[in-house]
Amino acid sequence: MPDPVWMTPEMSYFRDSVRKFCERELLPNEPHWEAQQCVDPETWIKAGQAGLLCCGIPEEYGGGGGNFMHEAIAFSEQARALAPGLGNAVHSGIVAHYIHSFASEEQKQAWLPKMASGELVGALAMTEPDAGSDVQGIRTRAVKSGDEFVITGSKTYISNGTQAGLICVVAKTDPDAGAGGISIFAVEADKVVGLRRGQPLQKIGLHSQDTSELFFDDMRVPASALLGGVEGRGFYQLMAELARERVIAGLVAIACAERAIEETVTFTANRKVFGKPLIKMQNTRFVLADCATKLSMAQAFFAQCSQQLLDGHLDPAEAAKLKYFATDSCGQIVDACLQLHGGAGYMAEYPIAKLYQNVRIHRILAGSNEIMRELIARSLDPLGGSGR
Repeated sequence: MPDPVWMTPEMSYFRDSVRKFCERELLPNEPHWEAQQCVDPETWIKAGQAGLLCCGIPEEYGGGGGNFMHEAIAFSEQARALAPGLGNAVHSGIVAHYIHSFASEEQKQAWLPKMASGELVGALAMTEPDAGSDVQGIRTRAVKSGDEFVITGSKTYISNGTQAGLICVVAKTDPDAGAGGISIFAVEADKVVGLRRGQPLQKIGLHSQDTSELFFDDMRVPASALLGGVEGRGFYQLMAELARERVIAGLVAIACAERAIEETVTFTANRKVFGKPLIKMQNTRFVLADCATKLSMAQAFFAQCSQQLLDGHLDPAEAAKLKYFATDSCGQIVDACLQLHGGAGYMAEYPIAKLYQNVRIHRILAGSNEIMRELIARSLDPLGGSGR
């Protein structure tokens, strides 16, 4: 497939280096990581040495000094390689930016260089057993106690949860204040008591990716852990960064859709039915045409949203539209491509089967697509508010 319009020669060189790293260090280890449900810790160090971590964070904090498009290359190439174990999209694309945007200068200097080197793995602890896309429904509580906060509660489906050394914990500091009662705490895992990690969670797909529960048993953190230094800013901070997260979700879905189409074109060109290649059958051609068209639309939408993100004025509703459209389209594309593989598509040895397992979560993470539709609708409603 042709390169996107934003792919400069410098970025093309970076893409080649990411591809080589994925082929050399990630893909061969995926079976081992799938069995243990997380990557080996030294993989993070290798990724840091290769320049894959925090490549969109300024050099003064140890990052690569690039921009969002460098991150986009790192995340999309990993998705295309079918090597999802390294949770870099969360680490570099989400947590590092919470720290860069809201932490104190001292904290940035302390944490970001270690995140860029792979010494410190980041996680975002937002989702709870009874609260996912509805952030205001969280129950984890943080109570002020002298110059500390005592955090009680639990989180689930936390990417990098087992290995994370820096965890951004979303908690309620004032349960009666609605959105204004939510705060985020940047917790250094090795410096607190009361943090428990559950066993890796059994998932339908992304088996090599570290996903676990976290439990906070009267976990005491210093007041300085409060991200931004002021209580009640958590919801604003989440909303400021969730748009980026949703663009990343759309980007990864697009990369998976690209791989699915490539695999299916190759398969149908080599598979014969009634004496001729499957790709010469009209149904096959029409299905592939539909898939390619949806992919092109998603790619164009991503280019638009990523430019808005680079310019600093990404509309949250546009990010929601991209996330909704790209992930929905990806699911449709992968399903259609698997069907064109016939029985082979149901065999785990074929990449399309792995894609089918992995992409189902895209319509749920970063806010379910049902929530995306509600957010989009709110942006259109002249009367304001939700449908209630």
